[in-house]
Amino acid sequence: MQGKISRTMLTAGLILWSVVAASGDGAAQVVRAGPPTCKAIALTFDMCPVREGSGYDAPLIAALIEQRIPATFFLSGRWMATHDAEVRALLAVPFFEVGTHGQVHAHLPMLDEAKQRAEISGPVEVLRTRYGYATALFRPPYGEFNDATVDAVRALELRFILWNALSGDPDPRLSTEQMLAHLTSTVRNGSVIVFHANGKGHHTREVVEDLYRELVVKRDLKPVTVTELLDGCEQEPRR
Repeated sequence: MQGKISRTMLTAGLILWSVVAASGDGAAQVVRAGPPTCKAIALTFDMCPVREGSGYDAPLIAALIEQRIPATFFLSGRWMATHDAEVRALLAVPFFEVGTHGQVHAHLPMLDEAKQRAEISGPVEVLRTRYGYATALFRPPYGEFNDATVDAVRALELRFILWNALSGDPDPRLSTEQMLAHLTSTVRNGSVIVFHANGKGHHTREVVEDLYRELVVKRDLKPVTVTELLDGCEQEPRR
């Protein structure tokens, strides 16, 4: 079962990589990773809306703060509407940064460009007007997008952030050991790793803590925010 699941996760990652590459990263400004010579990684956490539960993985957030691990959170508008205190708590941590994740976590390619722009711009405006926070980062729900999505993101002057390392934490069939094995074999210089911090991730805190020890202590990969990964990373000289 472990081999089958690992192959499934790897196949999904390769499909996503192909879709992003086909979009033409340079023109589209679709970001899946930082520079390959950058000895750093970005831990990212999606905050999708939830129907049940608290919608906030408090033990995970506490662990990140206690160990001072930089992280980037992508908040949906619907999630923010029911988590005001949690939004303010995330914004108060100096080594966290916040991006957006659509208003209602819609399948964007199913919408026309005007509706996509409204779906994308809503949470950006909420962060600006309610919290005084100007974000420059956007991640599409489900990692889905089309040309209209790219055009809308560009018009709003946002950075389009995907990932190149899947944690698999929404899948209840995956164990901590399976997720960790997959990540340690796929994460490399400049990787952007996707997790969930809305309470729907399985074993997320344990995987993050084990991954931190594996990558930072053993492989000397520094955790940074997405913006730091893209703009301020100290890179290794090319050989």
